[in-house]
Parts: sequence; C-alpha cells; structure tokens
Amino acid sequence: MTEHIDIYDGKICLDAELARPDTSRSSLPDGLHSEASAEKIPLCIIIHGFTGCKDEELLYALERAAVSLGMAALRVDMFGHGKSDGAFFDHTLSKWFLNLLAIVDYAEKLDFVDGIYLCGHSQGGLTVMMGAAMLRDRIRGLITLSPAWFIPQQAREGIMLGQRFDEKKVPEEMYLPDSGETLGGHYLREAQLIFVEEAISRYDGPVLIIQGTEDEAVPYHFSEEIQSCYRDVKLVLIHGGAHCYDDQEDQAAEAMREWLQGH
Repeated sequence: MTEHIDIYDGKICLDAELARPDTSRSSLPDGLHSEASAEKIPLCIIIHGFTGCKDEELLYALERAAVSLGMAALRVDMFGHGKSDGAFFDHTLSKWFLNLLAIVDYAEKLDFVDGIYLCGHSQGGLTVMMGAAMLRDRIRGLITLSPAWFIPQQAREGIMLGQRFDEKKVPEEMYLPDSGETLGGHYLREAQLIFVEEAISRYDGPVLIIQGTEDEAVPYHFSEEIQSCYRDVKLVLIHGGAHCYDDQEDQAAEAMREWLQGH
C-alpha cells in the first residue's frame, strides 16, 4: 500500500511516497518487534543522491526490502530534485540536512510508527550519516549506500565530481557535464566548512555500509576508510557493483534486508 504525501520543511514542499505493509505485526522478525504497541511498526526513510530522485529503481528495491519485513518505507525527493520545491542550482548540503530533520519530525508524528531507520545513497548517504549524528537519540539504525562523505573534503581541495576549481576563489557556478546541470557556488563554499568525520562519529548506533566494488563515483576505499568513525558497523561489498547498482539493485536491497533482520 503506497500513498503520495507532501512534507514541509518551512515553506519548502518535499514530494514523498509512503509505503506500508498489508500484513500485521506478526510478520516482523523478533529483532524488529516494537514493545511500545502491537499496532506500531518501524519506518525506514530512504533518500536519493546528487541529481537523483525518489523514483529510481534502487530506491524502489530498498523500499520493497523494508516492506517485506513488515516495516514502512518513506521515499523523499530532496530540495532541488525530483518533484520537490527548489532549484538544483540553489541546493546545498545543509538544505538537505535540514530537509531530513523535517522528514524525521514528520515520520515520528505518524500514529503507526515506532522507530526510525535512515537510509541514503551517495549524497543521500552523506545526508543520513549527518542526520543520524544530529538525531542520535532518535534513530534506531543507519544504512548508507556508496556514501559520498568526502564531498566536503574534496571541496576544500578544489574538487567537485572530478572537476577542478580554485578552492580559494570559488566560482559562482559550476557546470556538470555528466548531468547537464549547473551547481551554484554556495554549495561549494558551504561544503568547504563541513567536517564530516568528526560530526558523524557522534552517532553510536548500528550502521550498515553497502558499497559496489566497481563504483567510479565513490570508489570503495572511501567506504572502507569511513568505517573507523563508527563503533558498530558492517560493510557489505557488492562485487561488480557500479554507483547506482545497475542490474544489482536487488543484491543491495537484500544486503539491507538481511541486516535489518538483526537490528
């Protein structure tokens, strides 16, 4: 059962799809049972990546994995992407971070929800990592796929998606030939001030990192490196997997499903 919903972050409307299982609490594995109420279930928030949207096959696969366990799943278009408000040119990492806080606030008010998981791909992976750090007392588990956590680090070095710019004189805009989009300079300026590793280490809950070994956008050594920021972390490599897990979406989703069964 899926329904369209609008989530507001201030005046910004975020387009979302909420999927719920048709089964009862009895379908939940022991590790996912809620003691608060027999009628409540966990919910997994699923966030796309840079230039992406909530309607990608990977996100549908992740949704199906969550719902198959008796959970709800919430796929959301972030600021400047998909059907949500805002222009791509104007989006920044902090706008996505604040979007996520608003999404969690919305999800926690749903009367059937007991427990929030965060799941994100690429820039969405970075977003949920930061979100878990900010909401560490409210997040049950964190799943991140090909997390682009190094975006701020590379921005300080004058690199954005493999393109070079003057880190001391940031351009007002940057054209991205792979996507045909143009990114505003404020994205780069702000990113330079974000120190991801120190921030995300504040989250001490369970973490799953899923990573394709043939990912050119986020080489898998980045996921190997970031494990050291977490106390309870598992890394699952999808052999041959590209950045968007083309034709391997179900493998990535199954990795999440298996992990959720124990968390």
